[in-house]
Amino acid sequence: MNIVCDKALLSSAIDGVSKAVTLRSSIPALEGILLKAEGFQLTLTGYDLEMGITTTIEANVRQAGEIVLSAKLLGDMVRRLPSGEVSIYTNESGNATIKGGVAEFDILAMSASDYPDLPTPGADHTLTIKAGMLRGMIEKTLYAVSQDDKKPAHTGELFAIEEDKLTVVALDGYRLAIVERPVQAEKHIRIIIPAKTLTEVNKLLGDDEDDVRISANRRFVVFNSGNYTILSRLIEGEFLNYANVIPNGCKTRVVLETRDFIDTIERASLIITERLKNPLRILFDASGKVTVRCQTNLGKVVDEFSAQVEGDPVEIGFNNRYLLDALRNARCEKVVLELSGPLSPVKILPEEGEDFIYLVLPVRFKND
Repeated sequence: MNIVCDKALLSSAIDGVSKAVTLRSSIPALEGILLKAEGFQLTLTGYDLEMGITTTIEANVRQAGEIVLSAKLLGDMVRRLPSGEVSIYTNESGNATIKGGVAEFDILAMSASDYPDLPTPGADHTLTIKAGMLRGMIEKTLYAVSQDDKKPAHTGELFAIEEDKLTVVALDGYRLAIVERPVQAEKHIRIIIPAKTLTEVNKLLGDDEDDVRISANRRFVVFNSGNYTILSRLIEGEFLNYANVIPNGCKTRVVLETRDFIDTIERASLIITERLKNPLRILFDASGKVTVRCQTNLGKVVDEFSAQVEGDPVEIGFNNRYLLDALRNARCEKVVLELSGPLSPVKILPEEGEDFIYLVLPVRFKND
């Protein structure tokens, strides 16, 4: 193989596909990137047996061929080369030379025949969505994905695709995030996509108005965005019937400034540590005040701010981090809290529109 390409394009492509490269594997080739040169382009692939990322860049291909190079080594070398053109070529001894300007590296190359083939997903085109819309849906829900492998289905996000809408759902047993958007889909399918895949998809999405093609079946999902193709195995298992846990109606409705609530919780959280995890006591009073209290061995805090409170006064306990995550990801000036009592989940909604539905479970006080 012998190619010449732009350093900036190559470096960006290496960074992109490296997200699917495993750091340690019993198959050494999986710690590398597959480079395939043919025609007028260079194709780079990273694969960890669960997710594969492929991209193509323009290149002057002097000699076609394919090799596998260490992802970390290649990335570090190219990143430190001067701007301009980079050449990569192999010799008969199996080494690869990476050259830019007067800098030159010789590293061991692995045979492309040692690199496992990416699966053929056989997935049909399901829908096309704007990158900005998909990015927003992922960002508004990913925080609620479970980190507990005991329920594998909840370590990913549910994509419920219908002919006229896409619903993305994440939950971890303590909070729930739902975002729904109108789309035009080719078919109706429910799939669970690993959180890792969606994290990398989000990083590789292009401009907001770029189209993202999503193809899916029961085993695989494929995202095509710009020059990138991201293939991922799906998570098997049953996702919670989330519609059954969303409360209907409420006894207390609170409209408040999101920033005021975040600032107050952050101040109260100063005396909460990993070892001292006492809940926040939050009183929603009909007089129009929200009072936040917390006490740990480090001390105690009382803080309050004004809000519009309708209905019964209620004091409720919350894990500070779960509440902060929901408020920060709401990304709107005002939110509505709907409460049905001290032990019922609180529903968090935007003041206007139907941008999201968040649920946060309360914490029972020790003396209750």
